[in-house]
Amino acid sequence: MRPMAAGNSSSRAGVLSRMNQILHPRRLRGAVLVLVMAAGLSGCGAAAFPVRTTSAAVKIVPVAGDVVAAPLDWTANTID
Repeated sequence: MRPMAAGNSSSRAGVLSRMNQILHPRRLRGAVLVLVMAAGLSGCGAAAFPVRTTSAAVKIVPVAGDVVAAPLDWTANTID
């Protein structure tokens, strides 16, 4: 990025306008909400639920079900 000249106030206004768009309170609030939700779900059974459900569905298959479900169970245990 080029340094701004001392008399170039219109480009400064453009930079400030862009920063105001990026740091808009609603956008910032949404980002904080996503981070809090992600932190709350880390190590939670709710995050492992889809993997466990898929594993249970795969175990129904007669021959290869247990073989395919083993890595899924391992993954779900890692998430928990």
